[in-house]
Amino acid sequence: MAPTIKVGDIIPEATFSYIPYSPELESGLVCGTPIKLDIHKDWKGKKVVLFAVPGAFTPTCHVNHLPPYLEKYSEFKAKGVDIIAVIAGNDPFVMSGWGRFSGLKDKILTLSDTDAEWSKKHGLGNASAEQRTGRYAMILDDLKVQYIDIETARGVAVSGADAVLNKL
Repeated sequence: MAPTIKVGDIIPEATFSYIPYSPELESGLVCGTPIKLDIHKDWKGKKVVLFAVPGAFTPTCHVNHLPPYLEKYSEFKAKGVDIIAVIAGNDPFVMSGWGRFSGLKDKILTLSDTDAEWSKKHGLGNASAEQRTGRYAMILDDLKVQYIDIETARGVAVSGADAVLNKL
């Protein structure tokens, strides 16, 4: 299935679950409570970088995809990015745990696209794994897609932090 979202489109509506960062989550015994993020309501008027990984804690995602976004956080902010978010098909507790383990704190939102439902609906799912998102990235400015690209080979290239920074 080809992606149905393209540059110039208004991002399709979506509501994702996530656990917002709080200092209490630093304890390994605190899980937090998932809340909903409505992208049309919460991202209106903002510049957002959204990138997707097939799964939290998976080798390429954990070692090569997420860390450069955190390392280059100040560069994204300097280019006017209000929000950086990572999305995967994992549940919000796994995504929160991954974010805490990775030291994201409140810098990068960890959003749950449960069973990759939204990603699959828009042609951004992982064809080889039914409940995983594909590996992709997009830049949104006031909900309008400014950049979108999907990895077609193994590894991180067009959805990586450097590629997205170059498009800002």
